[in-house]
Amino acid sequence: DDKAMGNKPNILLINPWIYDFAAHDLWSKPLGLLMLAGLLRAQGYNLKLLDCLDVHDFRLQAVPGMKPATRRAFGTGKFYRTQVPKPSSLQQFDRNYYRFGITPEMFQERLLEGAEPDAVLVTSTMTYWYPGVQECIRLVKEHFSDVPVVLGGIYATLCRAHAVRNSGADYVLSGPGETQILKLLEKLTSYSSEKPFHNVALDALPWPAFDLLPQLDYICTLTSRGCPHRCPYCASDLLFPHFIRRDPMKVVDELEYWHEKYSIVNVAFYDDALLLDASAHILALLAEVRRRELPLHFHTPNGLHISGLSAEVCEALFLAGFKTVRLGLETGDDQRQQKLGAKVKPGAFSSAMANLTKAGFQPEQIGVSLLCGLPGQEHNEVAQSIRMVLDHGARPHLAEYSPIPGTPLWSEALGCSPFDLANEPLYHNNSLLPCQSEGFGLEELQELKQLCRG
Repeated sequence: DDKAMGNKPNILLINPWIYDFAAHDLWSKPLGLLMLAGLLRAQGYNLKLLDCLDVHDFRLQAVPGMKPATRRAFGTGKFYRTQVPKPSSLQQFDRNYYRFGITPEMFQERLLEGAEPDAVLVTSTMTYWYPGVQECIRLVKEHFSDVPVVLGGIYATLCRAHAVRNSGADYVLSGPGETQILKLLEKLTSYSSEKPFHNVALDALPWPAFDLLPQLDYICTLTSRGCPHRCPYCASDLLFPHFIRRDPMKVVDELEYWHEKYSIVNVAFYDDALLLDASAHILALLAEVRRRELPLHFHTPNGLHISGLSAEVCEALFLAGFKTVRLGLETGDDQRQQKLGAKVKPGAFSSAMANLTKAGFQPEQIGVSLLCGLPGQEHNEVAQSIRMVLDHGARPHLAEYSPIPGTPLWSEALGCSPFDLANEPLYHNNSLLPCQSEGFGLEELQELKQLCRG
């Protein structure tokens, strides 16, 4: 007999703080953690989620020195933030450093509410946000010294050795966590579900447990995992080596559920390759959204591949309710495009913009991501790319390059960065411009940001 009903293990899930110079809630949810939560709940575990980035705890408004978290039209906005001392390795930067989210006191109060956990699962995102991970784990260990802490997520995958040495976690899981976590929890809690799960297909997973969050302004969804493109700056294939996709109809079932049950209107796609093989995937999905008359507002914070923006696709995006589209242009420089994998052929950006405009999108709905601060990239190349985007009537967004261990560009970044990227992930922080070069530093970056405003 399995553990009796009342003895199902209690699992505490933690979405840690962000420590950084800047951070915004641009459809930012711990989707991987919520997917694991959905799976664990289906297996019978009792769950509690502690979200350090919660923007809906009204008590935060009364905290002295706390900067408020405003909300914008589509549910995005700012996090609450408190200025904190900079880590010693970042002392040389003349900018304020913040902890984004709830206070450590509130974290500890929530930690002690309810039953003691049998295991704690902590997620991680940017490699340079590990101080928030460390602090969460330290506080958990202070209160529950014998409870095993498991760390997973992006930092745990890309900087595994650093995480093993420095995070304080008892177990560090790298890569997709679904099958790993069930085996480990069975070992740690001696509980095994009547419903064994050995399937890595995305459609076999229960939906992410968004309802564990105290209030939902929007949801995020993944219709696929991984990416067949191998851009030299990107970690997608290190995190998810295989490109796998969901059945478009099942995605729509999920969207309909969140809309019906929680009145969700805003949905952000987290896919890295949403438009690939459009007729079998995104076009089928959007046709079904329209057939069911779901009044949803869609967003693409991760960027769409420009080569996929045919007239047919742009029209489908517009009619299905896309309110903001972000395009991954990266650079307007054809030679640099070649080096980055030649995803955007000459002329493709102009034709994508023409298709979006013809479909009905207004210039302010179209954002275009441009990479900035790549190894060896000159200030002038970025400035020309910005002007090109502005000339097409769209809004340029600078994506400062963050060096990622294991990617093809990593060795170039190590060669040209003045910082110790290999041993200190804090230096991967894109706001430091880690690969700045002669004539392209933080001052020039400010000029480029000014230029983006048109």
